[in-house]
Amino acid sequence: MDMKKEIIINASTTETRIAMLEEGELVELFVERPQNERTLGNIYKGIVRKVVPGMQAAFVNFGGETDAFLHFSDVADVGRTNGNVSTPIVEMEVLNAAGARSTVRAPLKNGQEIIVQVIKEPIGSKGPRVTSQVSLPGRFLVLIPGQNDAGISRRITHLDERRRLRSIARSVRPKSFGLIVRTVAEGRQTEEFKNDLQNLLDQWKELDKKIHEAKAPALIYRDLSMAFSVVRDLCTPDIGALVVDSKTLYREVEKYLRDISPQMLPALQFYTAKTPIFDHYRIEQKIENIISRKVFLDGGGYIVIDPTEAMTVIDVNSGRFMGRKAHEENSLRINLRAAREIARQLRLRDIGGLIVVDFIDQEDEKNRRKVYDEMKRHIRQDRAKTDVAPLSQFGILEMTRQRLRPALLFTFNEPCPTCRGSGMVPSLETILTKLERWISRFRHSTKEPRVRLTVHPEVANALTADKKSRMRQLMLKHLIYIKLEEDPELREDEFRAYSYRQKKDVAAEFSI
Repeated sequence: MDMKKEIIINASTTETRIAMLEEGELVELFVERPQNERTLGNIYKGIVRKVVPGMQAAFVNFGGETDAFLHFSDVADVGRTNGNVSTPIVEMEVLNAAGARSTVRAPLKNGQEIIVQVIKEPIGSKGPRVTSQVSLPGRFLVLIPGQNDAGISRRITHLDERRRLRSIARSVRPKSFGLIVRTVAEGRQTEEFKNDLQNLLDQWKELDKKIHEAKAPALIYRDLSMAFSVVRDLCTPDIGALVVDSKTLYREVEKYLRDISPQMLPALQFYTAKTPIFDHYRIEQKIENIISRKVFLDGGGYIVIDPTEAMTVIDVNSGRFMGRKAHEENSLRINLRAAREIARQLRLRDIGGLIVVDFIDQEDEKNRRKVYDEMKRHIRQDRAKTDVAPLSQFGILEMTRQRLRPALLFTFNEPCPTCRGSGMVPSLETILTKLERWISRFRHSTKEPRVRLTVHPEVANALTADKKSRMRQLMLKHLIYIKLEEDPELREDEFRAYSYRQKKDVAAEFSI
């Protein structure tokens, strides 16, 4: 029995949200806002700003706020993609860890113009990752200038179908272009490939003209908006409904489908009910759960998801669920549920990079294998590339998931200004000790006999709590007069210090 799939699109002036449902369950969510419009797939004419042989990479000015990162492994023969001379091989001298000089060969040089395409969105302070091997995605095919082969999507698994599609792709492939057959092309005929290919070649002709005329850095090609790229990439024959609540977007999608996939038109629906579309499909509450650390499992147990700078850590807990059977059997049952939910959460939250899962301990190697197999089975639904290692004897599973854009957690949230994203704040005692060290440094460095301190009311209260107050002790110890003022607008760990002699705030000057 085929799985029921639906795509629900909610469009407003501030954002567009696209939800993918499988059997009514939210499995993927895409959010696009004007202030963080996606760059994935965009093609730029950039300038190599700095080649760093030690990193085997270069930084490229493409016109964005932060330079793009181009690894040498992503450098193709530029001459075949932009009509210019072949990529130069430059010999550069570098120092190794021991301080000795060595010569390395780099495929780029500073100041060189280069055509690049974004393959990973900028994340945090990091710029986008780019490749010089550009490609143009169509409905059924991906066109790759400068290549000479035809490939098939790894998600098409039937051997006979792969052979058929490869045969068609090779028969229609133009000289000096490579082709990749996309997943949605399964079951399609030669004529459909030819039409899609002609559209791509027309696009490339326009793009190639811009490459020669544009002055770097410049945007050469902008990929489809989030809504249209989802329609292009996810609208397979098993999509039962494509529901849109914006009349304007509905008409645009209708025109787009009429051109590229008319057989999908019966699935397209315009939502007219008064109830908000995401409320009607019970999606809104599920979106709220995306930002929660804790996710409860059906039948007992829960998982805790913690993103860190280096990786995402997921802990599996039994909670109060004990079950009536032996510990090993109960652990297996919870771990299997957790594996299914983790695979879904990775897709839903769009978590990428290194992921470590701490499952409940199991003694039996066969049971650990069952959990690994369950994880592998459910991860197959994921469009992102994943690599999963078997569970260790400690119940630890390590995996990587392709990171293309920031996880949804960072779309909906920003770091707390108080804890600065750490989840912890200094204790009151730590704040008072830090303040005392500041006074000591100020008095020793300036020899000034007085200062005006402005602190949070809680800190002021702690400093003046009793007759033998901390404030009194500070003034006697350092032979300084402190005029204390309160400001509830300050964080507890913030303070201002006014120097009467210098007539300015000097808090930052004597902080460490």
